[in-house]
Amino acid sequence: MDKKKVVVALGGNALGKNLPEQMKAVTEAVKPIADLIEEGHEVVISHGNGPQVGMISEAMMLLTRSNPEKYVPCPLSVCTAMSQGYIGYDLQNMLREELANRGITMDVASCLTQVEVDPNDPAFDNPTKPIGAFLTKEEADSLVESRGYTVVEDAGRGYRRVVASPKPKAIVEINTIKALSDTGHVVIAAGGGGIPVFHTEKNHLKGAAAVIDKDFASELLAELLDADYLIILTAVEKAAINFGKPDQKWLDDLSVDEAKKYIDEGQFAKGSMLPKVEAAVKFASSKPGRVALITLLEKAKDGINGKTGTRIHA
Repeated sequence: MDKKKVVVALGGNALGKNLPEQMKAVTEAVKPIADLIEEGHEVVISHGNGPQVGMISEAMMLLTRSNPEKYVPCPLSVCTAMSQGYIGYDLQNMLREELANRGITMDVASCLTQVEVDPNDPAFDNPTKPIGAFLTKEEADSLVESRGYTVVEDAGRGYRRVVASPKPKAIVEINTIKALSDTGHVVIAAGGGGIPVFHTEKNHLKGAAAVIDKDFASELLAELLDADYLIILTAVEKAAINFGKPDQKWLDDLSVDEAKKYIDEGQFAKGSMLPKVEAAVKFASSKPGRVALITLLEKAKDGINGKTGTRIHA
């Protein structure tokens, strides 16, 4: 197959829920990515961070509880930056090792990535994404008053902070990512959907209390890099309609119009398959010849060779 520029979007759950799980998971996750590189494709990697950023946020809350006068809650944007750092550290080292074991000498680098959002995005008016530790009512009330948090009660288990999930507008470090990729580096970027920021006075970028969906951030990354393929990796080999019903049907090949029809019918679950299909449609619509693929991590090579997965194209 001709060499393609490919953005691979790894799900956060594919990377484990804690440090020991991550070390084990990353060892396996890099193998299908190395397969693509070995076939000659130019690869940029993005990843989720749902379990990881939650773990970091919860750990920071425990630190605050231990000494409230000394420690304040860690901003969510900083937690995302931390997750990018330690996930990228494991990914780049294990991928470099896997490539070296195959006789491939290639540099792999993580780029701490900020993603600009619109402070007027309607998502900020209706925060829905729970994040971090469960709180007592007293803690919740204190954080609402002192830091302006939005909190909700969670099924009798306590209170949790909820944050917005705005759409990505721009990738601040895109020229750095391009420069690294164009000079033969494998780049890990836009981890966890990117560190959400917005412009304030002069040239200052301020962290936003938000999480950006990694599929939409990966789609924007793929567009800006002029990628040929966006591969969105998930827990199933293909997307389906009538999922879980007797007439369930796995989807192999979809036009953008067909995918939009299924979206309008409510065929894809919110918070799981829906954003993946929406991101795939956006990418496939952005330029003739672009293809989005939704499949399992271990099927990425077969998918790009047309053997499996759900392919979405114009």
